[in-house]
Amino acid sequence: MYGLEKGKRALFEFDLEKELKADPNKASQIVKKIESKVQEVKNLLKAGGSQKELDELGAVLQGYTALQRVLSRLSNKK
Repeated sequence: MYGLEKGKRALFEFDLEKELKADPNKASQIVKKIESKVQEVKNLLKAGGSQKELDELGAVLQGYTALQRVLSRLSNKK
């Protein structure tokens, strides 16, 4: 039946979570790299270009901002 399973499962941890728990300084290094990359992408977006390039840069920027959110959540968990 539902809810009658035996025991609780262990929480799943991503590889990035394990690495950052093992080396907390690595998180700050990654955040600094991401911030510099975000600024580079924003500068490229401001410079303009073809629509295809702008779409690709927009997707890259969204990926970097998502990674920033994940890292901030991981640092808040500690």
